[in-house]
Amino acid sequence: MEVDISQQDSIEESEVIALYRANEWSSADKPEQLMAALRNSHTLITARIDGRLVGLANAISDGHLVVYYPHMLVDPDFHRCGIGSKIMSAMSKRYKGFHQQMLTADGDAIQFYEALGFERAGRTASMWIYAGNDH
Repeated sequence: MEVDISQQDSIEESEVIALYRANEWSSADKPEQLMAALRNSHTLITARIDGRLVGLANAISDGHLVVYYPHMLVDPDFHRCGIGSKIMSAMSKRYKGFHQQMLTADGDAIQFYEALGFERAGRTASMWIYAGNDH
């Protein structure tokens, strides 16, 4: 299985929404805002197999010191195939040398990101005002 990782890919709403729904992410319920957010990200990385979108991640950054990774999704049919690691490797290369690379993880994602070198941020606590319905 050959995975094409790209920073120059164009995305279609239908395939993005399908990926978000497959992962049960509530942002799929706001397609207009989701697509605008992804398309206006500092970086958007996609993963495709035979043209099919099977994963993506985006980054928000000041372009110099700090980057935040809000979304990283892989189609559940392709979990544990190394796609998420390839996506995050591309992000890490893009933002190598930045003072701070940040993300929020929960559940099984915590171990995934720890294996990539991320660690809990000292005594900080994740905080949000959240408009979704999944917790």
